Amino acid sequence: MTTEAARPAHPDLRERVFGALTAARARTALLTDAVDERDLTAQHSPLMSPLVWDLAHIGNQEELWLLRRVAGREAMRPDIDPLYDAFEHPRAERPKLPLLGPAEARAYAAEVRGRVTDLLERTPLEGSPLLDTAFAFGMIAQHEQQHDETMLITHQLRSGPAVLTAPDPLVPAGPPPAAREVLVPAGPFTMGTSTEPWALDNERPAHPRTTAAFWIDTVPVTCGAYRAFIADGGYREPRWWAPEGWEQIRKHSIEAPLFWHREGEIWLRRRFGVTEPVPDAEPVLHVSWYEADAYARWAGRRLPTEAEWEKAARYDPATGLSRRYPWGDADPTPERANLGQRHLRPAPAGSYPAGASPLGVRQLIGDVWEWTASDFLPYPGFRAFPYREYSEVFFGPAHKVLRGGSFAVAPVACRGTFRNWDLPVRRQIFSGFRTARDA
Repeated sequence: MTTEAARPAHPDLRERVFGALTAARARTALLTDAVDERDLTAQHSPLMSPLVWDLAHIGNQEELWLLRRVAGREAMRPDIDPLYDAFEHPRAERPKLPLLGPAEARAYAAEVRGRVTDLLERTPLEGSPLLDTAFAFGMIAQHEQQHDETMLITHQLRSGPAVLTAPDPLVPAGPPPAAREVLVPAGPFTMGTSTEPWALDNERPAHPRTTAAFWIDTVPVTCGAYRAFIADGGYREPRWWAPEGWEQIRKHSIEAPLFWHREGEIWLRRRFGVTEPVPDAEPVLHVSWYEADAYARWAGRRLPTEAEWEKAARYDPATGLSRRYPWGDADPTPERANLGQRHLRPAPAGSYPAGASPLGVRQLIGDVWEWTASDFLPYPGFRAFPYREYSEVFFGPAHKVLRGGSFAVAPVACRGTFRNWDLPVRRQIFSGFRTARDA
């Protein structure tokens, strides 16, 4: 019988919470202090909010869930609640709202955090679903890090010189993968989780799934491999494309991943204000689901289903257990995965042998979000918690599932069960893919 790995032990839960909240706020400060007030209040793309909206929204959600819902306190700024309700105002309309200015937004978020820190010192972390294992605090740390990733996307979309810097990932240590693909055996495994303390509602509950045997790439598809698809006329051949995808590339004259352009025979890309040659060895980035699907068809393969992806990432044939991460149950480290904005790019394909799965699949966590073939749907026994708008309202065929996180994702918001989703046309996100085929 397949089972899930046991709940990880965290002897000092308050320390873990404080560390997660502090790391998130330090990253928020980095992303917002890197630009001037004009950049903070500008809308750099209609797909994204002004950075100053994200900053105040982070504080507003923290106040709403931790100070009001958990502690039962009076609202600090009830007048601004509608401005920072993500469902009330589409992103394209947010610059027109009477938003808090940069100084006021920073002061508000700081005041909320000070009160939350006091709350954390005094509140029993048990006794209710929101407090058990400090779930509400973990949810807020993840929420802030998710918005930090969103703000990093905005940084990529903004024009002008580079304002963010980070060292490049190291050249892979150790031998390359032994094979281009590996066989994942047929049979059952446990998908999802019922034991991960800060897992969100769409990751729950753990349940049995059975897959047929399949082959999956040992590394994500690289820029060099994707350039071969372009060179072979992949963007001019409708037979590779889903009808809606073909309509998108024709309508918008798309002929390469977002931020790529060609000068003569050389492909270049813009990355956080720097223009550079496209690095053939890196996983391809900023492709839509339609582009990933078209490449897979061209290559005679397909995208893995979400269940196949999770089995490749978590299942240990030797024990029958589903691990927390490909390498085991220990938390991520820099030797295992490219996470947390330590770098501003994916590592070369084949990196992080210490993070490989038992079957030898690499870079399943970090580097690039990986599109799967699956629609975003609830698991059997799903229960919305603590609010429907986190997951339930997005279920259905309109959204495709992405897995694995990216270099822009914090460890607190990334695990083998974590599910991301987006519209199949989206390209500004840090998305790539790997391919699979039937055995």
